[in-house]
Amino acid sequence: MPGTRADIWRTLTAETSTWIVAPVALLVIQQLLWPAPIGALVQGLVLGLLTSLVGVGIILVHRANNVLNFAQGELGLLPTTVAVMLWLQSGITYFLAFTIGLVGAIVVGMAAELVVIRRFTNSPRLILTIATLGLAQLLGLAALLVPRWWNDRVSSQRIDSPFNLTVDIGSFRFNDNHLMVLVVVPVVLAAVGWLLHRTRLGLAIRASAESPDLAATLGISVKMVQSAVWALASALAFVALWLRAGVLGLPIGGALGLAFFLRALAASVVARLTDIRAMLTTSLALGALQAGIVWNADSPLRAEALTATVSAGVILVALLIRPRMFTRADGSQVALAMGETRPIPPELANRWEVRAVRVALVAVVIAVSIAIPMWFGAVTILRVSALHVFTILGLSLVVLTGWAGQISLGQLALSSAGAAAAATSILQWQADLTLAVVAGGVVGALLATLVGLPALRLSGLYLAVTTLAFAVAMTSYFLNPRFFAWLPDGRIERLPLFGRLGWTSPTGMYVVSAIGLVIALVGVHGIRHSRTGRVLLALRDNENGVTAFGVSVVRAKLTAFAISGFLAGSGGALFVVHQQSFGVGAAGGSIGVLIAAVVGGIGSPLGAFLGALFLWGTEWWLRGSWRLLASGIGVLAVLLIAPGGLASLVAQGRDAALRSLARRRSIVVPSLVADGLGPATIAAATEPETPTVQARAGVGDEDDRALVAVEVEP
Repeated sequence: MPGTRADIWRTLTAETSTWIVAPVALLVIQQLLWPAPIGALVQGLVLGLLTSLVGVGIILVHRANNVLNFAQGELGLLPTTVAVMLWLQSGITYFLAFTIGLVGAIVVGMAAELVVIRRFTNSPRLILTIATLGLAQLLGLAALLVPRWWNDRVSSQRIDSPFNLTVDIGSFRFNDNHLMVLVVVPVVLAAVGWLLHRTRLGLAIRASAESPDLAATLGISVKMVQSAVWALASALAFVALWLRAGVLGLPIGGALGLAFFLRALAASVVARLTDIRAMLTTSLALGALQAGIVWNADSPLRAEALTATVSAGVILVALLIRPRMFTRADGSQVALAMGETRPIPPELANRWEVRAVRVALVAVVIAVSIAIPMWFGAVTILRVSALHVFTILGLSLVVLTGWAGQISLGQLALSSAGAAAAATSILQWQADLTLAVVAGGVVGALLATLVGLPALRLSGLYLAVTTLAFAVAMTSYFLNPRFFAWLPDGRIERLPLFGRLGWTSPTGMYVVSAIGLVIALVGVHGIRHSRTGRVLLALRDNENGVTAFGVSVVRAKLTAFAISGFLAGSGGALFVVHQQSFGVGAAGGSIGVLIAAVVGGIGSPLGAFLGALFLWGTEWWLRGSWRLLASGIGVLAVLLIAPGGLASLVAQGRDAALRSLARRRSIVVPSLVADGLGPATIAAATEPETPTVQARAGVGDEDDRALVAVEVEP
């Protein structure tokens, strides 16, 4: 039976390539580009084993909740910090501190799932992903405050194990901490494998991952299983960080950083977020590769940047060279509009009250904009100018994610590329600001189009991983002035506009940034009400339907990326003249841009401004504990109260006022009445034998309520 043999051969080849071919390829690259002695490679294997524990947690949570858990490392950071401080400052034994930390990690994992994750079970996966980012910030902040319990300011600490063993391999000396990693991690991984394949809990975990609904019908408590998965993932993160504290030290009072998570994510992506065996072998190969890079690098900064870039490259290649392995359903759970403000109903749009409010709001905005440079000092004026730029970055995500449904974590990299192009044009050719902004936008659009190519075969969170890898590679290496001399260096002067208009003062910067924001808003508004905007919305809601109408999905996606990239690049150009120097931010800044857009309301231009004001304005203008609103606490609070973002709260208030106006003027507005109809009323309205249903609108007295007739086709 040749067909059967061919199928078996393809299956065996795919499985082999997952856990053998990819790691072997990484080892070959390491030997060719960054050869290292055996001692360095053993160090790499130790790091790879630690990474594998985090990778197992990523895979387990993804299988349980269909989400990438960006808080995987921070789940173990808080209990590890507590355990280390108990051992160092309180004098308890090594094993007692480990036990307390392990129990604490289990409690943290279950609490995170119960208090945070479970609240977003039915939310779009993008919202749940942002929730994990907020959870990571919250846990990181808690770990940052732990040393204060002992009035200690320890910034980093390497702990010693209770054993006193050393082994020399060449010029490298390995102590008992390294040996514990080589012994403990394989035992832990074997225990996890036994738990998943030989116990009833493991069977329940695998069943819930395959089909939660079917598992529930079989009597499995899916929610309890998910709590167990999060507890296990947190325990694995704790063990990894506890052992890491003995080998490399623990960043007490600091953050783990994105690089720690990125290596585990790279191994997990190679393993298709399902195969723990492949994740382990890839983690070991990545550890050896990292050790080779460190051995050959001339500085720790170059080693760190190259390691992050290589990890990002592994993610990109793993997602792009494999056959299509993610279904369109993966993306449909993410590509949903959030915070999109619908237009005012036509029944009320021309009322004099509505027009008067519109005029009043425009007048207030203009008056406040004029008053800011008159009433406030230079610092506040420059901060508001930066807020204009961050709003433009938010608009780039409104177009790409809110309208087109394509997730991106790489906007800061596009902005930095646009900033580099603008700064170079100003420094080298004395270009006018308008030309520099256009150059930055064009560079951002070109790069965004290249980044958008994976969107033709990936979707949802997997596309987000690709863009995150791009952001890491760009910000860590390719846009790092330490490694490339051609990147702009020196003070960037604010040359006169059109050779005549000076704008060197903070007020001048404020006016220029405000004009840039107005142009961006007008452009985005025009796109939204054009054929391009309608195609992007249709692409988000029903990609197959767009194809059925003869619209090129490829062209539509790339158009969305190009528009988004132009906005991000031009925003970066404005920011580089605002700062008057070129500097690339960390890749985590792209995550911050996405968080701001989602918190504000990623489907609305108003949300872009509200998100920027919430995230950066809170940090700038609030004092004391109020600044915590800009951290994970504020993010989670907003998402719990308003999953559609702050813009949705504004829209709800506006609709309430319109509903009140319609009630007082006895105007029938079906769209506003439908918002207040309960499920029973809607169900009754759709019954064939009930052609007309009377629904009550409003919340006033009985005499004030307007009766609305809803006609239903029989």
